[in-house]
Parts: sequence; C-alpha cells; structure tokens
Amino acid sequence: MTRLRSPFIYSRYFAILLLLATTPAYAHYPYCTCAMEGGRIACKGGFSDGTGAEGVTLDVISYDEEILVPGKFGADSVVRFDRPAGEFYILFDAGPGHVVEVDWRDIDGLAP
Repeated sequence: MTRLRSPFIYSRYFAILLLLATTPAYAHYPYCTCAMEGGRIACKGGFSDGTGAEGVTLDVISYDEEILVPGKFGADSVVRFDRPAGEFYILFDAGPGHVVEVDWRDIDGLAP
C-alpha cells in the first residue's frame, strides 16, 4: 500500500528552507560625538556598522530653530565650525530613524 504525503508537509519544509536561506538584516545606528579641538568645535559622525557619514547633513541650530551653521560631513566624516553665540544644538540627520541631536552642554571641553 502506497502512502501519500500531505501537501502541507511539503509546504512546511519549504518554509523552513526559506527561513534558513535568508540572510539576517543587521541594524545600524548613527552616532555623533562633538568636542573642542583647537578653539573650534569638531563633530565626528558615522554608523555603528563602521561606515562613515560623508555627505550627510549636520546643522547647528539655535533654540529658536534658526539654522546657525549649515553643513555636511566631509570625506573624513568630520565637520568643524566656530562656536556660535548663545544656546544651540547640533542635528545629525541621515534620514528617518537616523537622527542624532547633541546639545551644546554635551560637547566635550565646552564648559557651560
């Protein structure tokens, strides 16, 4: 007597095979560190997977939402600028879900 297998069994094996064949998607998050460097502020940006931030927007913005220093990261993933007057924050914007804000009080070497 021949025994027929249910098509459900084959679909289960196919689903398991698909799960094993897929490559996992690794998440990466942005980072931005800022410090005083030779009398200027230097911000270095990048991503947790080791890629740099060349060409990504980094703006210095006043608490009144005025862009004080518009900028983009260079080939070395660094932006350097003079300290603006007043209170400000730094916005590293690499797109949805990839935004970092650094308040002026959090800049290494810049005493409040």
